[in-house]
Amino acid sequence: MVRSLTMALAAVLMLAMGTTLSAQKFPALDKSPMDAAYYPVRAAFRGMAKTEEEKKAGMPVVRVLYSRPLKNDREVAGKLIPYNEIWRAGANESTEIKFYKDVTFGSTMVKAGTYSLFVKATEKEWTVILNSDTDSWGGYSYKSDNDVASVTVPVQAATDAIEAFSILFEKSDDGAHMLMGWDKLLVRVPIKF
Repeated sequence: MVRSLTMALAAVLMLAMGTTLSAQKFPALDKSPMDAAYYPVRAAFRGMAKTEEEKKAGMPVVRVLYSRPLKNDREVAGKLIPYNEIWRAGANESTEIKFYKDVTFGSTMVKAGTYSLFVKATEKEWTVILNSDTDSWGGYSYKSDNDVASVTVPVQAATDAIEAFSILFEKSDDGAHMLMGWDKLLVRVPIKF
């Protein structure tokens, strides 16, 4: 009898949980979807390597997680990327950059680890900042006291207009450049390793 009651109660609870689970409503796709950029570019695919050499060559050095706002016929320079203010280098959560080994960011040695990435832009140059605070929304809780390194780089004109804010890496003689571009703006941030 007790066993029957226990089983009946379990069945009612499972039915109730099933109803609750099926009633969950997931949010719509974010207007600024999250993306990732790796160096080397195919590091995320290293699990498909067929040889140890390929696997070693695909080991990540840097990964950036960021949200990609769209231009949508809006003014980017000085507006969506504000001048002389801290910008989160994307949308939504603060952009995070992870170094899998020690690197030189600009001229500063930076320990392996995860950092938030911010930008302070002017019309002619961007100061790109690494900060030790992570897991934050936007630049609202940014504290310059927690800056780890920064580098100031010139703004270049992009060959073609870039609709969604984008980050990618290109190989350099002593490491890689992190390229950040949006609309007609492009910057190259040196990272040595």
